[in-house]
Amino acid sequence: IRLKFLNDTEEVAVARPEDTVGILKSKYFPGQEGQMKLIYRGQLLQDQARTLRSLRITDNCVIHCHRCRGGPAATPALPEPGPAAPGLPLAGGTLMVPTVMVVLALGWYFRINYRQLFTAPATVSLIGVTVLVTLLAFGLYGH
Repeated sequence: IRLKFLNDTEEVAVARPEDTVGILKSKYFPGQEGQMKLIYRGQLLQDQARTLRSLRITDNCVIHCHRCRGGPAATPALPEPGPAAPGLPLAGGTLMVPTVMVVLALGWYFRINYRQLFTAPATVSLIGVTVLVTLLAFGLYGH
């Protein structure tokens, strides 16, 4: 088996098909078993009791090795968000209310210009949705 590291170096590991992921880690990374992450075919090998045979790891297969900086309970760090303009937090839902407001404006445009397409219940519904979205907007941006 070939163990490939992030710096593109490789090491040949001699293992038997009945060896487990835990045995492979302890054999080639003694004392660092909890820090090592092994990846085979894009899958993180988390189950230490799985055998190489059950994972279909055979001769000359490549296992990617990544050493985490933290201890055994370390989890992969999420990427930090990029810098945003001051006073303008761009989270996932930040643009939702302005988008809904544009859709409502289009609804009112069509209501005013194409009255024949809007029945009385449709107009009452449009008024209700407009009031609801307005209250929501004031609730979010009124601070």
